[in-house]
Amino acid sequence: MRLVLPNPGLDLRIPNYEDLDRMDKEEADDRPKWDNKAQYILTCVGFCIGLGNVWRFPYLCQSHGGGAFMIPYLILLVLEGMPLLLLEFAIGQRLRKGSVGVWRAISPYLTGVGIASMLVSLLVGLYYNTLVAWILWYLFNSFQDPLPWTQCPLNDNGTGFVPECQRSSTVDYYFYRVTLNSSASIGDSGGIHWPIVLCLLAAWTVVAICCIRGIGTAGKAVYVTAILPYIVLAIFLIRGLTLKGSLSGIKFLFTPDVDELIKPTTWLDAGAQVFYSFGLGWGGLISFSSYNPVHNNCVQDAVILSVITGLTSIYAATVTYSIIGFRATEKYDNCISDNIMTLLNTFDLPEDNITTSNYEAALNHLNSSYPDTVLGLDIKTCDMQTLLSENSGLYWVTLFDNFAGSVPLLTIGLFEMIAVVYIYGIDRFNEDVEFMVGHKPSIFWQVTWRFISPLIVLVILVFYLVTQVQQELTYLVWDPNSEEFPSLASVPYPSWINVIIFLLAGVPSLAVPVYALCRLFFDCCKKTIVSEKS
Repeated sequence: MRLVLPNPGLDLRIPNYEDLDRMDKEEADDRPKWDNKAQYILTCVGFCIGLGNVWRFPYLCQSHGGGAFMIPYLILLVLEGMPLLLLEFAIGQRLRKGSVGVWRAISPYLTGVGIASMLVSLLVGLYYNTLVAWILWYLFNSFQDPLPWTQCPLNDNGTGFVPECQRSSTVDYYFYRVTLNSSASIGDSGGIHWPIVLCLLAAWTVVAICCIRGIGTAGKAVYVTAILPYIVLAIFLIRGLTLKGSLSGIKFLFTPDVDELIKPTTWLDAGAQVFYSFGLGWGGLISFSSYNPVHNNCVQDAVILSVITGLTSIYAATVTYSIIGFRATEKYDNCISDNIMTLLNTFDLPEDNITTSNYEAALNHLNSSYPDTVLGLDIKTCDMQTLLSENSGLYWVTLFDNFAGSVPLLTIGLFEMIAVVYIYGIDRFNEDVEFMVGHKPSIFWQVTWRFISPLIVLVILVFYLVTQVQQELTYLVWDPNSEEFPSLASVPYPSWINVIIFLLAGVPSLAVPVYALCRLFFDCCKKTIVSEKS
């Protein structure tokens, strides 16, 4: 006996198999379709593969011990991501509707699931397009020789370089001070930065054009937008491997820190990253699959996209860490060179007395001879400066990244699995998959849909909330007056930020139960009015 909650009127809200075959064959059906299977797969790849794989995944690898993060990520990709991906593909292809329509058809009380997906897509789109605007800014400014971020600008009176740039680096100064015009607090907006506003307008214009024209335009655009990133990453990888220290960065990426595997936060971030990597819970994949032929093999699509997503994340991280290895090595060498010059000047030594090859041995000897003088000149100091210089804090973008797509996506994913398994009915869903692809889902899909995937998402969600409540919320700022400068300073969020966090994470998460309760209230009121009139 399987638990399936009462759901009256379901058969009247969804098309039967005969209707699906008729709708698939009739030319009168005005719903657009994909030109071919490659176009559909590339659209899904373009939707899933993005900043979450190229930007967020390498950042999390660095935060959680390099290769150690890949282990839980790949495990959860198979046990959490792939089953939910097939579920979204199959339910969209079966019901032939977008995200809101699918969940309303399953039950009017589940309309909030589609609404929550829309809210998350909007919020994540806000900061994703901000990142695109930054990319456009760098693209427009790259048509210069020399590049503007390769040298420090002159000060106001033209007598020297800007001290803030000299104390940090040309790349960091250009990003934080020229591109973003960063303030030292999230509460200090610093005014409108019009060049970035224009880039943001350009980014939203492209999005609007694709949305207005529908899959006819988006389906053709993906031949460029889905393939071009792989070509660009290949160019970056080839270039990165020619730089000094690139292999050190790649080695760090694939060397796991086993201690990280016992930390709950590593698994929590890996679980949330799976949702980012696949685009799960956003509603886009459900909409894309609804334009497929009814007998499209959605099981095969889910497996193919899972493999592509996992390999792309590793590929993008490899490219990123080849560059990080170069930057870290460059800053390490600069730090060593500065220490060597300090030692030569302090002890009035010949220029060839200390070099990078004998620096550590000479330093240990001098430390033992003059401990009070050379105590601060240590090779570990250079390691620490290199590590800290690779941190990044992007204020509002970081706030959106931490909260707009974490708890809401996990909540939506959990509601989706509960809705299909216990409200739509897992037996009915299995019959739908058999009708569409020709065979029933295997035991792997059965076990993950019923038990493993919902349990994993629930555990991740609970532990995520517990850890967030217990820790102090901080963010990183670019502050030239900070003692840590040129590293970013960690400061606590102001108290009013809790309201923003609730809007980002609480409102989309509560959309499902709030809509269901409102619907129940109105239905009860309607029944009461009808009974009184009768």
